[in-house]
Amino acid sequence: MDFLTNTTHLHITTWVVGIVIFFIAALSGKQSKGLHMALRLFYILIIITGGALFIHTMDYGQGMLYGFKFIAGILVIGMMEMVLVRQKKNKPTGMFWILFAVFLFITLFLGFKLPMNIDFLA
Repeated sequence: MDFLTNTTHLHITTWVVGIVIFFIAALSGKQSKGLHMALRLFYILIIITGGALFIHTMDYGQGMLYGFKFIAGILVIGMMEMVLVRQKKNKPTGMFWILFAVFLFITLFLGFKLPMNIDFLA
Protein backbone atom coordinates (compact mmCIF):
# COMPACT_ATOMS: atom_id res chain seq x y z
CA MET A 1 0.00 0.00 0.00
CA ASP A 2 1.19 3.47 -0.72
CA PHE A 3 1.31 6.52 1.54
CA LEU A 4 -1.92 7.96 0.21
CA THR A 5 -3.94 4.80 0.83
CA ASN A 6 -2.50 4.33 4.32
CA THR A 7 -3.15 7.94 5.25
CA THR A 8 -6.69 7.81 3.87
CA HIS A 9 -7.48 4.69 5.88
CA LEU A 10 -5.95 6.21 9.02
CA HIS A 11 -7.91 9.43 8.49
CA ILE A 12 -11.22 7.61 8.03
CA THR A 13 -10.54 5.47 11.10
CA THR A 14 -9.75 8.51 13.25
CA TRP A 15 -12.85 10.46 12.25
CA VAL A 16 -15.16 7.47 12.65
CA VAL A 17 -13.77 6.76 16.12
CA GLY A 18 -13.92 10.49 16.91
CA ILE A 19 -17.58 10.75 15.95
CA VAL A 20 -18.45 7.63 17.96
CA ILE A 21 -16.65 9.03 21.02
CA PHE A 22 -18.42 12.37 20.48
CA PHE A 23 -21.88 10.79 20.50
CA ILE A 24 -21.05 8.69 23.57
CA ALA A 25 -19.71 11.79 25.38
CA ALA A 26 -22.75 13.86 24.35
CA LEU A 27 -25.15 11.17 25.59
CA SER A 28 -23.32 10.70 28.89
CA GLY A 29 -23.63 14.40 29.78
CA LYS A 30 -21.46 15.95 32.47
CA GLN A 31 -19.78 12.65 33.38
CA SER A 32 -17.81 12.63 30.13
CA LYS A 33 -14.58 14.36 31.22
CA GLY A 34 -12.32 11.42 30.28
CA LEU A 35 -14.16 10.88 27.00
CA HIS A 36 -13.88 14.57 26.21
CA MET A 37 -10.09 14.44 26.69
CA ALA A 38 -9.84 11.32 24.50
CA LEU A 39 -11.93 13.09 21.87
CA ARG A 40 -9.54 16.04 21.93
CA LEU A 41 -6.69 13.63 21.18
CA PHE A 42 -8.67 12.36 18.20
CA TYR A 43 -9.24 15.96 17.05
CA ILE A 44 -5.47 16.30 16.79
CA LEU A 45 -5.11 12.99 14.93
CA ILE A 46 -7.93 13.92 12.55
CA ILE A 47 -6.32 17.28 11.79
CA ILE A 48 -2.84 15.77 11.28
CA THR A 49 -4.05 13.01 8.93
CA GLY A 50 -6.42 15.39 7.14
CA GLY A 51 -3.62 17.92 6.74
CA ALA A 52 -1.34 15.26 5.27
CA LEU A 53 -4.05 14.31 2.78
CA PHE A 54 -4.69 17.98 1.97
CA ILE A 55 -1.02 18.53 1.14
CA HIS A 56 -1.16 15.51 -1.19
CA THR A 57 -4.23 16.88 -3.02
CA MET A 58 -2.24 19.50 -4.87
CA ASP A 59 -1.48 16.77 -7.45
CA TYR A 60 -5.18 16.41 -8.33
CA GLY A 61 -5.78 19.98 -9.48
CA GLN A 62 -8.84 20.48 -7.27
CA GLY A 63 -7.12 22.14 -4.35
CA MET A 64 -9.94 24.63 -3.77
CA LEU A 65 -12.57 21.93 -3.21
CA TYR A 66 -10.19 20.06 -0.93
CA GLY A 67 -9.61 23.36 0.88
CA PHE A 68 -13.37 23.73 1.39
CA LYS A 69 -13.46 20.17 2.72
CA PHE A 70 -10.59 20.93 5.10
CA ILE A 71 -12.36 24.05 6.41
CA ALA A 72 -15.66 22.17 6.77
CA GLY A 73 -13.83 19.42 8.70
CA ILE A 74 -12.34 21.99 11.08
CA LEU A 75 -15.84 23.45 11.55
CA VAL A 76 -17.20 19.96 12.36
CA ILE A 77 -14.56 19.62 15.07
CA GLY A 78 -15.43 23.10 16.34
CA MET A 79 -19.12 22.28 16.56
CA MET A 80 -18.38 19.01 18.36
CA GLU A 81 -16.37 20.91 20.94
CA MET A 82 -19.05 23.62 21.29
CA VAL A 83 -21.78 21.04 21.88
CA LEU A 84 -19.82 19.30 24.63
CA VAL A 85 -18.62 22.48 26.36
CA ARG A 86 -22.04 24.16 26.26
CA GLN A 87 -23.69 20.94 27.42
CA LYS A 88 -21.33 20.80 30.40
CA LYS A 89 -22.27 24.41 31.28
CA ASN A 90 -26.01 23.67 30.92
CA LYS A 91 -26.39 26.11 28.03
CA PRO A 92 -28.56 25.48 24.94
CA THR A 93 -26.88 23.35 22.26
CA GLY A 94 -29.60 23.10 19.59
CA MET A 95 -27.99 25.48 17.10
CA PHE A 96 -24.61 23.79 17.45
CA TRP A 97 -26.16 20.36 16.82
CA ILE A 98 -27.71 21.71 13.62
CA LEU A 99 -24.43 23.30 12.51
CA PHE A 100 -22.60 20.07 13.36
CA ALA A 101 -24.99 18.09 11.13
CA VAL A 102 -24.71 20.62 8.27
CA PHE A 103 -20.92 20.78 8.35
CA LEU A 104 -20.63 17.00 8.71
CA PHE A 105 -22.86 16.53 5.67
CA ILE A 106 -20.78 19.01 3.63
CA THR A 107 -17.53 17.34 4.71
CA LEU A 108 -18.75 13.82 3.93
CA PHE A 109 -20.29 14.90 0.63
CA LEU A 110 -17.04 16.51 -0.53
CA GLY A 111 -14.99 13.63 0.85
CA PHE A 112 -16.90 11.03 -1.14
CA LYS A 113 -17.31 13.19 -4.25
CA LEU A 114 -13.70 14.23 -4.76
CA PRO A 115 -11.31 11.97 -6.70
CA MET A 116 -9.23 10.87 -3.70
CA ASN A 117 -12.13 8.99 -2.10
CA ILE A 118 -12.13 5.25 -1.51
CA ASP A 119 -14.07 3.23 -4.06
CA PHE A 120 -16.21 1.01 -1.86
CA LEU A 121 -17.34 -1.07 -4.82
CA ALA A 122 -13.86 -2.13 -5.90
